[in-house]
Amino acid sequence: MPLDSADVAAIWLTIQLASLTTLLLLLVGTPIAWWLARTRSRFKGPVGAVVALPLVLPPTVLGFYLLVATGPHGWVGQATQALGLGILPFTFSGLVVASVIYSLPFVVQPLQNAFEAIGVRPLEEAASLRASPLDCFFSVVLPLARPGFITAAILGFAHTVGEFGVVLMMGGNIEGKTRVVSVQIFDHVEALEYEQAHWLSGGMVVFAFVVLLLLYTRRRTSPLW
Repeated sequence: MPLDSADVAAIWLTIQLASLTTLLLLLVGTPIAWWLARTRSRFKGPVGAVVALPLVLPPTVLGFYLLVATGPHGWVGQATQALGLGILPFTFSGLVVASVIYSLPFVVQPLQNAFEAIGVRPLEEAASLRASPLDCFFSVVLPLARPGFITAAILGFAHTVGEFGVVLMMGGNIEGKTRVVSVQIFDHVEALEYEQAHWLSGGMVVFAFVVLLLLYTRRRTSPLW
């Protein structure tokens, strides 16, 4: 059989992780991207650099510091324990937190580009019609930035699916709990189970090609990104 129950469990866990992470990324990334697109603050550069850090940091470095910060002796871990939430490492919640941080620039940057492409004129025209800032955002900005949101969602989901170093450092390798597809492939290779590794790896290649094809197709038809 090409895929066993552990493979199916890893695929399902990866889909759950990527879906929840994408939703949280859109909720968290939208206000950050809007602020970066609109602000003239001197903190724009440092904030943008912090958001983009996962693009240049080795995933194991980010995973290590997340593991330390959220562990029993880290400041985040102490806070979650004080709130009765336990600790995040080696849990699905920990995977979600790590994935949101690691994939943040893949959502914020397309949204920021979409917001900047809109410009100020549509907002000024809406304001002249006495629309509130909230009305302007939902009635003007969101429809115009729709291509950016679609791109951000696709990139956030795809990048989460392809994670390895961060999820391995933060979640470990617990079947049915933290073992995602990338870690499952690693396990198969270590055990010299190349046939199953081929099936999962081939699926990842097809998935990556479809994502890139969709993005490059949209690039020819969407002016906002």
